Amino acid sequence: MEKSERITDIYASMVFSEDVMRERLPKEVYKSLINTIANGNEIDAGIADVVAGVMKDWAIEHGATHYTHWFHPLNGFTAEKHEAFLTPVGGGKAITEFSGKELIKGEPDASSLPSGGLRATFEARGYTAWDPASYAFIKDGSLYIPTAFCSYTGEALDTKTPLLRSMDAVNTEAMRILRIFGDNTSRRVLSTVGAEQEYFLIKEEDFKARRDLFYCGRTLFGAPAIKGQEMEDHYFGALRPKVKEFMKELDFELWKLGIAAKTKHNETAPAQHELAPLFCTTNIAVDQNLLIMEEMKTIAQRHGMECLLSEKPFMGINGSGKHNNWSLGTDTGINLLKPGKKPCENKLFLLVLAAVIKAVDEYQDLLRISAATPGNDCRLGGDEAPPAIISIFLGDELDTIVNSIVDGSVYNKKQSKYMSLGVATVPSIRVDDTDRNRTSPFAFTGNKFEFRMVGSSQNIALANIVLNTAVANSFSQFADVLEGAENVSTAIDKLLADTFREHRRILFAGNSYSAEWEAEAKARGLSNFKTSTEAYSHFTDEKNVELFTKYGVMSKTEMISRREIFFENYRKVKNIEAKTMLEMTVRDFIPAVSSYITELAEGINLKKSALKTADTSCEEGIMEKLSGLLGKTYEAYRALEAAEAKAVAIKDVEEAALYYTGTVEAKMLALRKYVDQMELLTKRSAWPVPTYGDLTFGV
Repeated sequence: MEKSERITDIYASMVFSEDVMRERLPKEVYKSLINTIANGNEIDAGIADVVAGVMKDWAIEHGATHYTHWFHPLNGFTAEKHEAFLTPVGGGKAITEFSGKELIKGEPDASSLPSGGLRATFEARGYTAWDPASYAFIKDGSLYIPTAFCSYTGEALDTKTPLLRSMDAVNTEAMRILRIFGDNTSRRVLSTVGAEQEYFLIKEEDFKARRDLFYCGRTLFGAPAIKGQEMEDHYFGALRPKVKEFMKELDFELWKLGIAAKTKHNETAPAQHELAPLFCTTNIAVDQNLLIMEEMKTIAQRHGMECLLSEKPFMGINGSGKHNNWSLGTDTGINLLKPGKKPCENKLFLLVLAAVIKAVDEYQDLLRISAATPGNDCRLGGDEAPPAIISIFLGDELDTIVNSIVDGSVYNKKQSKYMSLGVATVPSIRVDDTDRNRTSPFAFTGNKFEFRMVGSSQNIALANIVLNTAVANSFSQFADVLEGAENVSTAIDKLLADTFREHRRILFAGNSYSAEWEAEAKARGLSNFKTSTEAYSHFTDEKNVELFTKYGVMSKTEMISRREIFFENYRKVKNIEAKTMLEMTVRDFIPAVSSYITELAEGINLKKSALKTADTSCEEGIMEKLSGLLGKTYEAYRALEAAEAKAVAIKDVEEAALYYTGTVEAKMLALRKYVDQMELLTKRSAWPVPTYGDLTFGV
């Protein structure tokens, strides 16, 4: 950013935003396009050429030479194929062209992207279709056009298409509720999301020096550093200079893309940090979070660092999550999850709250699946992350209101209190109605719910697909009851009491980390899928298929394909990790420790030859321990090698994934144990890779 530029000048400067559309598009074309975006209508093909021409001219003015249909395939990443605006016309001349057809539709190869059996390898055709509700933007000299991605036969091959469908579903059913409450002004209900992003920064040379980080994004070996996070000095601590410069550039680049990066700080673990943007409409929030992750990795490398987005890059210290702050609001600016000054009398809020509680209770399994990845298996249940059991934290006031509705008792709101710090110059502060519960996976935080289980490397689309669709289902069932009621007010009261009573089991305000809660959750009948593979098996349960097909969010075929992809991805990740461990063991650790043992033996001989009475018990003791561990390491290596070979031979992806979870993972941990013990006995200069201390305190 130049010194003369202001933050407000660069914000969204690379976005084909509503302001740009209003300024550049013909009035009628602008109105038609905005109507499409605002009301979810189909795009008028007649305006496509005009929009494409204006979009092209704007992009070229801002340095773009290419355009790309940017989409989100089922591999958890983004995809793009760049086409030049340039078209030769003969005589050594060229013009720039971009048609409405090229804007609306693209044809990327679909054969080499995950389809879960929907497409055979030889069936290559796939289509991308423009999503006008997500603004186009310019990055790295290309115009990026957010799109949906489907197969030649019409099945969704991406995460965006079901997300947009789920947003339509929750809008349709929520509008029925609003009309019952007499709201004839609002035209649309939108789900909104603000996704907090945690990450680690390490030196680039350290990243490249470790094959586990290079191939897997996380360490597969590593003894604890002498100092970790026990001093609690990193959380909210002063930013290191290199980190500060990285964050500064990251903010500027995100602001250009219209991403309202708001908060940045050091997180709990050394080398761990967090960025939090302001919330926005869910499909845009998903786009923006993917851009945030891409920009983090790119900009970190420009500063000689590597950004780690793995859920648990270092054993023994906090891992990274992505807190998905979800809410619902109308196009007229009403937040449906805002309690107001008297939440006990706010029947619309209470009904929306009841819908969410019912949805989360009935579809715990789907929410758990939406946060299920191999990396998150290493994080969930740790001291920095929620357990695998889904529960909801409402806070003292809402808990009391819910109980009073169920019990039929009178709710008496406590008077707001203020806290004085006993310092004359420091003003008294208003105390919130409730404390926070950082152990809760799904917590109410004032005017939204914070889903804390999602892993830092994940695309947040599935979590929001589940939330939107499950809540839409609650709204639909509520509306069916209320639209036919003789006395709507009485029906609402009964509906609230019945719903809270039936689904109160999902509410929990205590310590979700405790063993007591695990036992209590089991007694309540709550699910507890501790591994991803255990959770994946339930994706296509009958009730889940019925939910998604009822609202057209996913077909049964699309769901079966995604279940296949879940298991296939898990198998691939664990296969790469196991092979990486085997390679590092036999090519790095065993040779290094063998050489050090030889060095110790030579030192003992030299010492004894120089002095017959020399005491070599220290060297001999270390050598004996290392020799024993080296033998155990090789045995563990052979055991993992055999298990990995068996896993690779299993043809069925689900069976293979389960074998990795139940057998290969245990062999990997056994091998790690011996290697980590050898690290602590081997002199620093002889150890072949950067240690945890080097990695977490190197920047």
